[in-house]
Amino acid sequence: MLRKIIKIDEEKCSGCGLCAEACHEGAIEMIDGKAKLTREDYCDGLGDCLPACPENAITFEEREAPAYNEAAVIAAKQKKAAGKLPCGCPGTNSRTIKREAACTPFAPVSSQLSQWPVQIKLVPVNAPYFNNANLLIAADCTAYAYGNFHNEFIRNHVTLIGCPKLDEGDYTEKLTAIIANNDIKSVTVVRMEVPCCGGIENAVKRALQESGKFIQWRVVVISTDGRILD
Repeated sequence: MLRKIIKIDEEKCSGCGLCAEACHEGAIEMIDGKAKLTREDYCDGLGDCLPACPENAITFEEREAPAYNEAAVIAAKQKKAAGKLPCGCPGTNSRTIKREAACTPFAPVSSQLSQWPVQIKLVPVNAPYFNNANLLIAADCTAYAYGNFHNEFIRNHVTLIGCPKLDEGDYTEKLTAIIANNDIKSVTVVRMEVPCCGGIENAVKRALQESGKFIQWRVVVISTDGRILD
């Protein structure tokens, strides 16, 4: 069938693996240091992988491809989840650990934090690290709930955190200024499943609208027992 599907430019691909992590359907794999679309029937054509790519190596194209197979994607996710620990790290019986920084049940995970401060209220609006940055805006609790948070979300991102329930005021004005006054490549929002966490998502949404910029963004929801909810 003729449909929209992603295309990966291997010459631009640096092999960072961020697109494979961002693809919730598991359509992309890292092979010989390059990202490959290995399952066309797993690609839903929504493009969550596009903003994750720091090299702009992924685009959309319309061509003949198998239909998106949601049932197969769900089955693959269930099989993968069975081999993981509750924190989201691969279990000791996994034979498919290919990430350079993958953690084990007892090994510490290296910090991927690239800047300081990280609190939304404290970060300078015109900090130099915002230039050409992939921005991560996360609720405080997410890093505690999801065990592999540094490798999956903080790595290669400028990180801002906050709690809409405990912090006074609204983040919208500060986030609008950051997005409007800097060259932000993408925005990833990570929040908990609890209702109060919707405040951080709504603030980002309003900030993007008020900034007047069109930027790729996505929202990832973490459950209270440490799972990524689709």
